[in-house]
Amino acid sequence: MKFLPETSLFLFHLLLLTELLAQSSSLPIHGSSHCGFFGSMIHHVESLMNLSRKLHQLRTEELEHFEDTKFSLDSLPELYHTAGHLRTLKVNESLTQMYRYTQSFKLHIDWLKDAKENVSLPFQTEEGASSHLLQLSNLIEKCLHPLNKEDLLSMAPNLPVVSNAFNALEYSVEISERLKVFCVWSKRILRYFQKHS
Repeated sequence: MKFLPETSLFLFHLLLLTELLAQSSSLPIHGSSHCGFFGSMIHHVESLMNLSRKLHQLRTEELEHFEDTKFSLDSLPELYHTAGHLRTLKVNESLTQMYRYTQSFKLHIDWLKDAKENVSLPFQTEEGASSHLLQLSNLIEKCLHPLNKEDLLSMAPNLPVVSNAFNALEYSVEISERLKVFCVWSKRILRYFQKHS
């Protein structure tokens, strides 16, 4: 009979330990807190890729008229990447860069939406793209280390005045091409991080 209190005490301690483990396992692990967001980020990037093709609403033969047009939005991000670049990626640095690019594209898309509205062109695609860019930037921001959030905001560029529908289409083609490159770059990086997280 003497062993019963000891057994009860042992079971009580075991129960407490089990509860403690259950509680601690449900807490977020800061080192990998961003891992769960990669799938959602990729979803928004894929949606942006589909929308980027619709920004100008032009057929392939119509796009040929814009082949000789000199692109003039110097404020748009220019992305360069190689296969070897993936091997040197660091999560916080890459996500900080992606956040800045996302913010820049959102600024340009919102500007293009207003420009199209002013020259009576449809702008629903820009609204959809702006929404996905906002959600993507929010997800990226949640993943960033606090130190990487300190210098995210940058000065807004001076964007040109769009005086007619043709100018709006020219800028639509330019933003569309750059946005496609951004989507390919982002998806490749996010899939790499998702695979190695």
